[in-house]
Amino acid sequence: MSALADKSPQAAESFNDGGTPTVTPDTEARERQKAIAFKVSHVLLTVFFLWLTIVHIIGILFFAKGFLLTRLVLDNKSECAVLPGGQQSREANGCWHPKSFDRAVVIIIDALRYDFTIPSSASQASEHPQSYYLDNLPTLYDTAVAHPEHAFLLPFIADPPTSTLQRLKGLTTGTLPVFIDIGSNFAGTAIEEDNILSQLKDAGKTIVQLGDDTWHSLFPGYFDPNMTKPYDSFNVWDLHTVDNGVVEHIMPLLEQYPARWDVVFGHFLGVDHAGHRYGPEHPAMAEKLRQMDGVIQQIMQKLDDDTLLVIMGDHGMDAKGDHGGESDDEVEAALWMYSKKPRFGRTGPDSLTPPLNAKDRPIGQIDLVSTLSLLLGLPVPFNNLGRPIAEAFAGPGKTKWKNLADVAQLVQAQIARYQNHYSQSRDLGLTEDVYQSQGAHMARSVDAMRSGHWEDAYHASVDWHEEVVSMYRRLWANFNLADMFYGVCISAAALTFLFFFARSSKGDKALVATGLLRSAGLGSTAGLAFGPVLGVLFPKYFTAVAGLVFGATCGGILGASLWSYQNNVAGRFRLPSTWGWMTFVFLITQSAGFASNSYTIHEDTILLFFLTTFGLMSLMSSLRQAYQKDRILGVYQSVMFILLTRLSSFSRLCREEQMPGCRSTFYASSTSSTSAPWQLLVPYVVALILPEITKAFYRGTASYAGSAGFWIGFCFRMGLLLVAVYWTLDAADNGEWWRDRISSSTLQTIKITLARCVLAIALPVGVGTFVWAKPCIDISIADPKSSVDRTETASRPQLTVFGYANAYGSRFYLMIPMLVLTVGLLLPPMGQFSVAICAWQILCLLEILDTNALSVTWDSPSSVGPIVLAMLGSYHFFKTGHQATLASIQWNSAFVPLRTIRYPWSPLLVILNTFGAQIMCAAAVPLTVLWKRPLGKFGLRGLWHDVVNACFTHALYYATIQLATTMWAGHLRRHLMLYRVFMPRYLMASGVLLIVDVVLVVAALGGARVVGLSLDPDRGPSLTKRKEQGSGQERSLSLGGIVKPMSTAVTQRKRIVAIERSYGHENVLGQIEAAESRSVGGLQCSDLPYSEHSPVGGAGGYVIRASRKVF
Repeated sequence: MSALADKSPQAAESFNDGGTPTVTPDTEARERQKAIAFKVSHVLLTVFFLWLTIVHIIGILFFAKGFLLTRLVLDNKSECAVLPGGQQSREANGCWHPKSFDRAVVIIIDALRYDFTIPSSASQASEHPQSYYLDNLPTLYDTAVAHPEHAFLLPFIADPPTSTLQRLKGLTTGTLPVFIDIGSNFAGTAIEEDNILSQLKDAGKTIVQLGDDTWHSLFPGYFDPNMTKPYDSFNVWDLHTVDNGVVEHIMPLLEQYPARWDVVFGHFLGVDHAGHRYGPEHPAMAEKLRQMDGVIQQIMQKLDDDTLLVIMGDHGMDAKGDHGGESDDEVEAALWMYSKKPRFGRTGPDSLTPPLNAKDRPIGQIDLVSTLSLLLGLPVPFNNLGRPIAEAFAGPGKTKWKNLADVAQLVQAQIARYQNHYSQSRDLGLTEDVYQSQGAHMARSVDAMRSGHWEDAYHASVDWHEEVVSMYRRLWANFNLADMFYGVCISAAALTFLFFFARSSKGDKALVATGLLRSAGLGSTAGLAFGPVLGVLFPKYFTAVAGLVFGATCGGILGASLWSYQNNVAGRFRLPSTWGWMTFVFLITQSAGFASNSYTIHEDTILLFFLTTFGLMSLMSSLRQAYQKDRILGVYQSVMFILLTRLSSFSRLCREEQMPGCRSTFYASSTSSTSAPWQLLVPYVVALILPEITKAFYRGTASYAGSAGFWIGFCFRMGLLLVAVYWTLDAADNGEWWRDRISSSTLQTIKITLARCVLAIALPVGVGTFVWAKPCIDISIADPKSSVDRTETASRPQLTVFGYANAYGSRFYLMIPMLVLTVGLLLPPMGQFSVAICAWQILCLLEILDTNALSVTWDSPSSVGPIVLAMLGSYHFFKTGHQATLASIQWNSAFVPLRTIRYPWSPLLVILNTFGAQIMCAAAVPLTVLWKRPLGKFGLRGLWHDVVNACFTHALYYATIQLATTMWAGHLRRHLMLYRVFMPRYLMASGVLLIVDVVLVVAALGGARVVGLSLDPDRGPSLTKRKEQGSGQERSLSLGGIVKPMSTAVTQRKRIVAIERSYGHENVLGQIEAAESRSVGGLQCSDLPYSEHSPVGGAGGYVIRASRKVF
């Protein structure tokens, strides 16, 4: 028996005297035990990774608890009969103040920006002379100018975050928002604190709500069920259903049933949806504004003298039609009030006409609650911080300063009462100077009231109010430093353990999971016992629950760290190579850069530089390769990687802080949310080229066989073509190309059907192909040559195994087209352009790693592939039309395959749209191990060790970024750009870390296991397994589930050679010497002739050859 065969890791059989291998029962039992142990270790390793994910969650939650504070909500309610000062109310025509109106119609035009209401004669019109949003809503401005005693128009400034849910809370309670509430934008939580609707309900008023159904999640049970009509609010593709429904129901209420209601809230969504879908610079915006103008005129005509009409926007929109942040365009909404009788006034000659700029005479949105409450004769809600709007109480004719002073002092007393109760529940931490300053303003107001100087009293109350509101803004920006510190400690400890574990050079990661979990469990148990001690020793900093969680988490990390050190898993690690230092410098530089707002704002450019630098280094390294074809291949792939990185940089979506030095190319223009006509060609180009590129890489390793042809050549191409058709139909719907031929609803149905077909190809078909299809390997048997060449080798049959050298990689890469289809469907054309380039770059990177011997292996835990993949995913996050801002979230992706919001699918679709690039690159991490890895190298156990190393290294990158953004956000918590730059980046880093953790567990670890077993379906860690192959004279060769029958004439004592396309050299993998079942180099040969003493290459044996590299 040859020495080469003896060295095979599969040599587990003994041979009898006749040369026939025998398998003893003990051997079979040991193999079964090994298989079971291997599967158990895989499950435990997955559980261990999930435990690390939980640790990340706990660290994030601890920091968020201290960083994203919520205000204390008081349960107190204002009462009609009791004034804020405690005395009994004596008003007969109202509660605290005589009412001005019996009823009100409150119209919210979602995203009504203030400049939408200003005529083109305003100053900003010169900058946008042909803007579609100008001169299409003239009624508000013209009425306020022509009838100042009947109407007024003012800038209505929203407090960020500028999402509808948070704005409705502020508009109905008069309270300041807190940033953490943004997380509930998809699902509202009922408002339980005192608000204007609860005061209306307590007063016995009938409330009707029409339009946006968000109101019903905030105020369940408040509205009259017979007259109320809610509509789905999140279908941004639909511009007309909600608006037409509100008009349909509100007009009969005003005309036919005016006595059946007291307050009507109508919430129009068309302007907001037009902004999301097209941007403000689009004919659809002009059409919606004209519709709103006509509706307002109709309502004005149908009002009686005792009904107040309020028109307002809850927020604005940016240049692309999005909102959620704190830019000027997003916070500058409009407020207009109208009365048929002259009831309004002005406080001076400079305020007779509406301001032409939102920076002039703005009012806060929190001022609406107190104003509306007093106008309707209601108590001001207990938690309100807004002051009465002067124009609403100045009265017609000469300014009524006494009335203004009265209402201002009423609200002043109400806010002072709130402050007194709040300070009793939570320490405000106010200095003596603050108390003295507030007291001085209040004393000045009281003295002026007593002396009859009403104007001075009013201004003193305004000064007091401004100082108090400013104080509360600072107060609710306070941070719990202890919780922030605990969160940073947990994240840092988890990162440290992850670093040593991922970079260790000793130990099999697939075998240590049991010990790690046991030690982590013991440590967590000890930590649970120690947690209450922390609560007793430090009651100011630890609650009982916080102490238990913190103790258990830190104890678990400490236990796992001690075990790994004692067992030398993370106790020793190799110093990095030159490539390792490069990735280390990239990671540390990026982490340190988040301390700068300019760096964070231009992160996409920084990543472009890092990736280009890597491409140049790989280019120089490839020039040093020994083999000429290695050099050619390495240089070619490096140049392509650099060119693709630069090409993808053409896709840009600029954030506000990058202006004016940045020009958006992701949409048709910087003020549009639709694609340009030429961009519609991009998906078709992708559909034609990307499958061919993928096929070329597969053919480079002779792997375009088996399931590859069906999945890549047919399914993948078909799915991409359907995606291209979908976005063409979407553009036709947006541009109304076929308005006279096909209705919008029919187009919508066709689009949704196409989208679901694409998802059906990507998910059921794609997952089925990935999980159950045979590997991308083919076996070919050629007859002996009959040419002039009469050598022994040429005269014998040739058996060629195609795809051997890349059996693992070609099989696993089938997952990437599945993700390309899913993510590409949810992205506009330029997003598909970026996703396609990302998939191409992944293939280039894999070839670069192989050429330069940088793949993660048992004896070389390289970090290059996993780290560069992480940077690639982060880079393409920006290239797919996203930024680390709330306004860049593409909410319309939730409706690509759906008509309305469906949980959990709608949020999941938005996540895939937003973080699709990171998800793709995380799923590709095992390829840094599997690509061009021949069968049998180190066995399945070695394969698992390397895959785990790669996955932990990839997670290490995101954990480092998350810790860095966390620490810098905490350190810069008083920075002017905290809420605009640092906090969104911290939230993004935390979310991406958790998403990547889940992807690595599900797609990477699970997918690699599927691939490993698919290439050896009946085996565990040992590649030797006896397999019966029929009877009689039939012979066969089996590889990865592919069985190739061979006649006796072909196999009878002939030399069989497995040769792939090569550089002219072959690697001998082993010699077939088994009569019934042998596995050599991962190749199982069944029922072939056996000759015990044949040398390699001799006439009696069968030699399997394959090249290490292919071109």
